[in-house]
Amino acid sequence: MYCIMVYDINVKRLGKVFKVAKRYLHWVQNSVFEGELTFSQLRELKECINNIIDTNEDSVVFYVLQNNYYLNKEFLGIDKSWLTSNIID
Repeated sequence: MYCIMVYDINVKRLGKVFKVAKRYLHWVQNSVFEGELTFSQLRELKECINNIIDTNEDSVVFYVLQNNYYLNKEFLGIDKSWLTSNIID
């Protein structure tokens, strides 16, 4: 399945959420990640994120598509995803 994750996190937890998201998805731009995941990977990602965030203060949204065939992505301005596409963790 194809997943887009967007978040609004308190700066105190931002680094931890970013590191976890980067293990599962590709960074697109500030607070946005996307990529192919299995059902179990998505479940793991949600579990990890839920253990980090404060549910009374932070917000994370997952958009899940069965595949990226119907996804039409258009950029206005700079495509920032190339900035980390060649970085190996």
